[in-house]
Amino acid sequence: MTYPIVKLGDPVLETPAEDVAEFGNAELDQLIEDMFESMYAARGVGLAAPQIGIAKRIAVIDTSVGEDAGQKLVLINPEIVSTSGRQTGEEGCLSIPGFREAVSRPNKVTVRARNAKGETIEVTGEDLLARALMHETDHLNGKLYITHVSALKRDLIRRKVRKLQKAGEW
Repeated sequence: MTYPIVKLGDPVLETPAEDVAEFGNAELDQLIEDMFESMYAARGVGLAAPQIGIAKRIAVIDTSVGEDAGQKLVLINPEIVSTSGRQTGEEGCLSIPGFREAVSRPNKVTVRARNAKGETIEVTGEDLLARALMHETDHLNGKLYITHVSALKRDLIRRKVRKLQKAGEW
């Protein structure tokens, strides 16, 4: 099932998500499958559960955008273990469509999380994968990428979104 993507303005996006306590069940497996389907339909490389209105600490990432099944990642209750280096690049978000800004992030990131079975996993990524790991973990902590841009740019985006909301286009 493809879920609609929740957009900026919905409180679920700016509220820390709840830890997942139960693993290895059909409900969780279905949610993960639906998250990948929703992410691919929206042409994204990552999706956090709050982006589909579910306040749980679950994120899916596939930097190959469905081209390489071996790159599919499921991160449940992820925590950033270490970061190093620096990269600055244009970043967007499925929940803020039509907007992109330059964001500085670590160039290498290690995350500890659980998989769908509840097993502890560690994932280290560089470049785009590092950016995706940080971006999706931010979502689970109630942060959007616009928190990493200047207050002026952030306010400008929020004003434009309010205008679109008033016009019924958001």
